[in-house]
Amino acid sequence: MTNSATSVLTAMDTRPAAAASSTAAATAAAGASIKNLPVSLFAAVMGLSGLSMGWRLAHTEFGAVVPRVVSDVIGLFATFVFVVLAIAYGAKLLRHPAAVKAEFNHPIAGNFFGTIAIALLLQSAVLGHYNDTLGQVMWIAGTVATLLLAAHVVSRLLGGNCHPAHAVPAWIIPGVAALDIPVTGSHMPMAWAGEVLLLSAAVGSVLALVLFTMIVTRLIQHEPLAPAMTPSLLILVAPFEVGFTAYVNLTGRVDLFAGLLFYFGVFLFVVLAPKVFRRSVPFGAGWWAVSFPLAAMVNAGVVYVGVQGVWPLKVVAGGMLVVLTAVLFVLTVRTVRVLFNGRLLAS
Repeated sequence: MTNSATSVLTAMDTRPAAAASSTAAATAAAGASIKNLPVSLFAAVMGLSGLSMGWRLAHTEFGAVVPRVVSDVIGLFATFVFVVLAIAYGAKLLRHPAAVKAEFNHPIAGNFFGTIAIALLLQSAVLGHYNDTLGQVMWIAGTVATLLLAAHVVSRLLGGNCHPAHAVPAWIIPGVAALDIPVTGSHMPMAWAGEVLLLSAAVGSVLALVLFTMIVTRLIQHEPLAPAMTPSLLILVAPFEVGFTAYVNLTGRVDLFAGLLFYFGVFLFVVLAPKVFRRSVPFGAGWWAVSFPLAAMVNAGVVYVGVQGVWPLKVVAGGMLVVLTAVLFVLTVRTVRVLFNGRLLAS
């Protein structure tokens, strides 16, 4: 058989697949609705805000070699994404309140409402560089939302009848959210801020420890996570890296305990990354679950090597920041693609 004939047959074979793909896309677009907007998409704001903070830390550490404008551009883009998502989810709340209520009460999806609170806290750090009052107002709002959500989650868990299969990495989000209060609020001027930071660190650290244990037990003793939930495995890294930054902000030093937190988070990342970054894991909004744990690890790394002053570690931290930027760029492009082809909001 000639090469030209083979090419024709190949083209004929791919036409049905292409047509099916086109039909599926058209069907998804037709069924797209704001009702299907997942609250977990606020994790994009977390990741982008964390990336902005990472570039700002790198500018402080490396000076003019890392221009501040990079942090500013990423931070403003994170703010834009936050505003768009807030408007869109607000529209979902007004038009489909039952869907929002069901999502909030869901034993797994409900934990992702913590991403809204964390987004507020991180945006307070991003925007606080331009306006102190705005930063303080957003931090207070994020703090109140975070502590209320943590109380709700604990109350729900203590109510009993929680199925072991529901103990997934997303459970950690409310605990991590509480740890983000001292991460973003160590500079707050209010007289009462110090006690709130201590309260939040206590709530976040104990919640993270307890929930981490429950999740690891579930992962060991029960079936693996569904493929769509696989990226959320990296959330297990967050308590240690966010805990590192919270501890350093509270104590004002990078000591042995801080180093232990940082390195265990790195160890978990090395173990979990091969399970997450695989072609067999389908792309969806859930992939944004990798963004903030990675950003937290990179930010902790920049702070850690800045104190240690070891140049090889600084090179590694700088490389990790570049890799994180590339990962979030790919996630952004792919998210925009599935948004416009209708799959993101499809039922």
